[in-house]
Amino acid sequence: MSVIEKVRPAEAPPAPKRAPRRRLTDEHGRRIPGWELSLRYLLLLAVLALTVGPFLWQLSTSLKGPTEDIFSSPPKFLPSDPTLHNYERVAETIPVWDYALNSLKVALANVVTNCVGAALAGYALARLRYRGRRAATLAFVLAMLVPVESIIIAQFTFMRDLGLNNMLVGVLLPGSIASLNVLLMRNAFLNLPYEIEEAAFVDGANVWQRFLRIALPSVKGTIAVVAIFAFMGAWDDFLWPLIVLSDPSKFTLTIGLNYLHGTFANDERLVAAGTIIAVAPLIVLFACLQRYFFRGVGEGAIKG
Repeated sequence: MSVIEKVRPAEAPPAPKRAPRRRLTDEHGRRIPGWELSLRYLLLLAVLALTVGPFLWQLSTSLKGPTEDIFSSPPKFLPSDPTLHNYERVAETIPVWDYALNSLKVALANVVTNCVGAALAGYALARLRYRGRRAATLAFVLAMLVPVESIIIAQFTFMRDLGLNNMLVGVLLPGSIASLNVLLMRNAFLNLPYEIEEAAFVDGANVWQRFLRIALPSVKGTIAVVAIFAFMGAWDDFLWPLIVLSDPSKFTLTIGLNYLHGTFANDERLVAAGTIIAVAPLIVLFACLQRYFFRGVGEGAIKG
């Protein structure tokens, strides 16, 4: 090595290249301007405030103590001294856990009947070939257009003739298989490739084996959607249980919470606490099934 090479200073390492700036684009690859992106976020925040805001206000009201003014102006969102005493008072005022157990029985049974019945009916409408299939599909569509209030008297007389009045089975039976759930399962089964079932048919699989081993495992997301809709419909139902039930020991939660406000009891804190008790199971159910729910929303979105 020469003297010149020894005294030559070491070359500085090259400057690291800056990573290219990520540009937000839409589904067509078009760059989204900054003002449009800001407008979208503002709309999302507004929708979030309208949907989640009332629930958070009820939660805040349920945690406020008896000495705190819930009608102050301007309103105070956060309680100054949070307490769970209102939830204890709900249990002391009404047998809320008995009502919740009755609602849970009806809701779980409704989930089972809807998942099983809607899956069977949807598979029959989508995959089997028989006369009157289109007429049966049209009947389910027309059933969705009939208001519940217009047939509720006929339902009541039918339950009375069957001897199911004032029974939880009478609450369950009219909504055991919903038309919407049947159509959701039908659309999900329509999206399955026919070649898979044809190959199973060639291998000797009968219709039950094709349904249980091929079709049903492919629509787990839609089954989760049906389960959530069925549970919510049965848990939140108020009018039909109010009509068919007369024994207070068999009341569901929605009817029992009605005793928290009336002529002799009108404490907004108790009503808010009862509302949170009623909504909590729905939040837990959706949290457990959300990944299946969003996958199932798109399973029947291609074919109608």
